[in-house]
Amino acid sequence: MATLMKFEKVEKHIALITLNRPKAANSLSKALLQELDNIIDQVNQDKSIYCTIITGAGDKVFSAGADLKERKGMNDEEVISAVRYIGQTIDRIEKMDMPVIAMINGAAYGGGLELALACDFRLSANDVKLALTEASLAIIPGAGGTQRLPRIIGESQAKRLIFTAQPIDASEALNIGIVEQITDKDALYDVSINLAKEITQNGPIALKQAKRAINQGLQTDITNALEIEHACYKETIPTKDRIEGLTAFKEKRKPIYHGE
Repeated sequence: MATLMKFEKVEKHIALITLNRPKAANSLSKALLQELDNIIDQVNQDKSIYCTIITGAGDKVFSAGADLKERKGMNDEEVISAVRYIGQTIDRIEKMDMPVIAMINGAAYGGGLELALACDFRLSANDVKLALTEASLAIIPGAGGTQRLPRIIGESQAKRLIFTAQPIDASEALNIGIVEQITDKDALYDVSINLAKEITQNGPIALKQAKRAINQGLQTDITNALEIEHACYKETIPTKDRIEGLTAFKEKRKPIYHGE
């Protein structure tokens, strides 16, 4: 049976995770989510991985979201459980120990866009469409879309996209801040890898703590957020990487970090 997910280290410190259901629009079936959960565990446990890229197989669809064919045979409680599982898996992506890049190589709808919203960066091919389409099916985004989207692009723009359920193109997604960069589809992989390389030149412990400080700090007031930042800063002080950074600066060379 073909694997529903692919995982490979494409560079020394960069992992590539691929949703591998191109014939089913890379939709988020229960089996795919189970494989994705296992891969998240593998990546988090591999201390040599400093940055992860997530994409979809093929060149048409990043992910169409929930597997609606699978859902047709479910009762109400099973649907609720399935949506909760998608949300929990997407939460785990947001909380991965390193920066995560969504390489949006095709359409991202519903849960597919919600997955991308949980990543730290979103890079997109310039011909894709993005949408939270749930309201057109008489439901709402249930895997983080109503919460992450307004935090990224603001309340009014998020409400417009969610209430209308209409797709937007990559240019508009860039203009309102859903994605950080758009590029030709043929160049998307290289652009994503180059961003990951820029990230992985830096200290992995610092990357982890910076991500934690930002993500946790955004959930509270500025006074508590500054305490979170200070606690995360302290985690970097007793590390060998910090000494290596200072030594490399003094010796006018690039530092070599080991996550220690």
